[in-house]
Formats: sequence, structure tokens, C-alpha cells
Amino acid sequence: MNLIEELRWRGMLQDMMPGTDEQLQKEMTTAYIGFDPTAESLHIGSLVPILLLVHLQKAGHKPLALVGGATGMVGDPSFKAEERKMLDLDTLQKNVAGIKAQLERFLDFDPAKPNAAEMVNNFDWFQHISFLDFIRDTGKHITVNYMMAKDSVKKRIEGDNGMSFTEFTYQLIQGYDFYHLYTAKNCKLQMGGSDQWGNIVTGTELIRRKASGEAFAFTCPLIKKADGTKFGKTEQGTVWLDSRRTSPYMFYQFWLNTTDVDAESYIKIFTFMEQPEVDELIAKHREAPHLRQLQQRLAKEVTTFIHGEESYEFAVKASSLLFSNDTAELLVSLTEEQLLDVMAGVPQYEVAKADLEAGKDVVSLLAETGIFPSKGEARKTVQGGGVSMNKNKIEGIETVISTAALLRDKYILFQKGKKNYYLVKAI
Repeated sequence: MNLIEELRWRGMLQDMMPGTDEQLQKEMTTAYIGFDPTAESLHIGSLVPILLLVHLQKAGHKPLALVGGATGMVGDPSFKAEERKMLDLDTLQKNVAGIKAQLERFLDFDPAKPNAAEMVNNFDWFQHISFLDFIRDTGKHITVNYMMAKDSVKKRIEGDNGMSFTEFTYQLIQGYDFYHLYTAKNCKLQMGGSDQWGNIVTGTELIRRKASGEAFAFTCPLIKKADGTKFGKTEQGTVWLDSRRTSPYMFYQFWLNTTDVDAESYIKIFTFMEQPEVDELIAKHREAPHLRQLQQRLAKEVTTFIHGEESYEFAVKASSLLFSNDTAELLVSLTEEQLLDVMAGVPQYEVAKADLEAGKDVVSLLAETGIFPSKGEARKTVQGGGVSMNKNKIEGIETVISTAALLRDKYILFQKGKKNYYLVKAI
């Protein structure tokens, strides 16, 4: 199965210029994708372009990852409702460095290999081009009529906010990126999301008119959830690839909570599993969807790819924390951030730390925090062996809770029965 066939069965191919498949089968081809440095980290919406580059390199071609240090100063208007906030140079440079470090984890940059990946930053060539030089040497090759015909431009101009000249120039600047990489690195292919088609085609047109060359392009569909909500967003916000912004546990949970319908498409797009194995797994899942085999494998593959085996194994253990009685050791080992991640959604209560320093009987603590409606009910449940503290069963009502019970000097986890958890914070 060649690259295009591989991407097609995975659902990662939308538009493609004629001759692209033939070019890829003819010779090792250099291809690029651009990444917008709007933040210091990429998010899971950037996973598809990353995976496109990985698939490209696995197929024997040479990937270029372009970080838009220059285009980031302009902001891509494609299908945006309004103009984006401009970033200053220091912020852009910081974001570019962060994205570069992330991309280097996923692609093979070994210079000894003929198809070694490379990082490029369009600020490196645009910083030497004056405005007058650009409009004279490049702008004359693309007509305003041509630029206005793009859907992304028409929608903005017809909308309430209009489009600034700065944004209008974006497709020409991105087109020049393709032209520069074509002439400097023999890059003949650009890939991207379907919203980039207009910008990409402008690049191929510029190469044809300015260099009398032939270039190619294809795009992948924009990922959407079956229910119509935006992919990559949760109640907590964007799911980032940086573990400091989105912990590996929360990252794992995102994929684990995927719906059955979405999981069937995501397992093809976001993993490197072969088609026979994917088909078999989907069939098994349909026979017993309650086992959630598809979601578990999806979460494993993506979490391991992004964060590594160790982080995946921790996420699995942490996920079992609320459903197992033999995880006291794991609970004690959690950092505060990890503990709060795992306990997201668990009811939380407060107790005065001074009370714990003096020592407080368990029945009073359970009732006064509100975990139990009365001391009588708390006493009865403790006596019946139905209350645990930090995953250890409380043996009797005479138990006194002190600061020694605090996790990370701040929290106590109580459990009532098998499924009811309560996190108490000492203040």
C-alpha cells in the first residue's frame, strides 16, 4: 500500500492535485507542512499534520516541518470569523522554540539518512526581504482577482468584520514559503488541513508562474466529533501535547472517553495500527461495546506516542485508583497536580488544618465536613466497615484524624462504600 492509499483508508485524504500520487511513486519527494506558532505548545488538533509527516517519512519521503515565525506575525485568516491578536517577536520566538522541541520527538532528524526530517522557520528568509522587493518580485505574479476567488477570503470579506490588508496578504506569504522551499530544498509537495487548500494552491501557482516549475498538494479533512462539537476541546479547555499544560493522565482520559462512533474513525487516524488489526478490533468492539476495547487501545496508542510508555502505564494505574482497593501506595505517590487530575469531578470539602493539628475524631470530621448528614449515620457506617481513608479501611469510631493523614500536606481522600469518593482539603 503506497502513501496515498494508506492515507485514504485511514480517512486522512480530502483534496489532491492531479499528479500527486504519481510524483510520490516516482521518487523520494520532499514535502512540508506549516505549523502556526500561536502558543508554546501544539495541541491535539495539530496531531493530524504531525502524523502526516510521520507517514510521509515512513513511506521513504523527506519531511520538512515549517514553523511560521514570520507568518505567525500576520495570522492565517482562513475560515476565521475575526482577525487574530498579533504576537510580539519575543513571544513568537518562544513559541517557535517550544513547537520545534515537540516536533523533534516525533520525526527522525538523523542527518545520515537521505530522508532525514528538517525544521525550517520562514522568518529566516522573510527577515531579509523588504516590502518593496516582495510586492515587486512576488506580488506581481498573483492577481487580486485570483486571491479574492478563494473561499476563505470571500467569506471574510462578505462577513461583518471584513478583512485587513495584513490578513489578505497571508495567502501570498504562505505561497512564497512553498516557492522558497521549492527553489532552496527541491520541495515539491505541501500538505495541510482542508482549510488550507486555497493557500496551498496559491503556492503551486506561484511556483508555476515564478519558477516555471510543477508542484503538488493534498489536504486532509478537519477532524470533527460525531455530535458536532469541536474536536480537542473539553470542559477543562484545549488538550495540549505539552504535559505541563495537559497532564498525561488527562490526555489519556480524553481518548478513553471517546464515543463509539468517534473511536472507530480515530483509531484509523491517530494510530499506526495496520488495517487488518483495526478491522478486527472494530468488529470485536461492535460485538461487545460495553468492554470499550476500542477506546482503551486508542488511548494506549496515542498516549504512548505522545508521552511514552511510562506515562501511559501511570495513566492506566491512576485511572484504576477510584475502582480498586489496593492502590494506597499509588495514592501516596501522586503529586498534588496528579491527585487533583485523578480526583476531577469528585466532591470536595474543607476542614480547618488547626483542627487536624489538635487531632479530630473521624465521626465528627465526616459529619462536620458534610460527607455524612449526621454523626449518627457516620458512626454507623464506620462501625460497619464502610468508610476508608486514603484507600485504607477505617477500623473503628475511636480513630483520630491528624495532619499525618494529609496527602501532600493538604488532602485526605475518603471513600464511602465502593464508589463514593470525597476529597477533603485542609485550609
